[in-house]
Amino acid sequence: MTDGLETEIEGMDDIAERRDELATRVRTHAGEIARELAVLQGGDYGQETFNTDGGSWTLKYEAGDVQYLKFDPKSGSETYVVSSKQPPEPAALERALDDYGAFVAAYNEYVRSFDGILEDVPDEFPAVESTAELVAERDRIVDRIRDVGNAIASQLHRYDGEYGTYATTVSGTRWELKWDGDVVSYLRVGGSDGIYLLSQYGPPPAPEVRRLAEDVPAFVAAFNEYVEDLEADLETIEFDD
Repeated sequence: MTDGLETEIEGMDDIAERRDELATRVRTHAGEIARELAVLQGGDYGQETFNTDGGSWTLKYEAGDVQYLKFDPKSGSETYVVSSKQPPEPAALERALDDYGAFVAAYNEYVRSFDGILEDVPDEFPAVESTAELVAERDRIVDRIRDVGNAIASQLHRYDGEYGTYATTVSGTRWELKWDGDVVSYLRVGGSDGIYLLSQYGPPPAPEVRRLAEDVPAFVAAFNEYVEDLEADLETIEFDD
């Protein structure tokens, strides 16, 4: 009754070692394909599927290295030949490696399909027009508007305090100036979603400057009327000592 207990148990170490050796070699080889795909596709990550007579192979790559290589045979279960988890079963790996050469051939054919694809693409293009003069003129006009804004900010600072906002309507559109000390913080036209004619982030597009600059004199005139009304109100104040 003890014969079975004395029977020697066959070890799996050699099979596991061979499996791990093959899996490492496949990972290294598939990693080369992953890097080539990343270069070809122009991205750090992606995946491609290649069909063979035996099934389909899907290679996913990231940062130029293989993330997984999956073999989906036409019959039987799929096998992750390369993955971030445990290596495949020896029998599944053997079945997949029987088709691995066909996978590489399919990849090579895929690359060869791009031969000559860029031969007729032109590499000479029209000259690019410079925006230097337009930008210089835009900046000159904006600088003039900023001078006006700073002058208004200085008067508002003197009368209304260290910082605040002044708003009026010009041609049916709201204009709002915010000041901080003697400096204009912004001049916005059109409400909260409007155009910042002046701001700390840079000038608006030239077409907007062209459209709005014509109303700057009216904005200044409205401010001057605001100041005149304030002066008139102050003149009515009497103080008896």
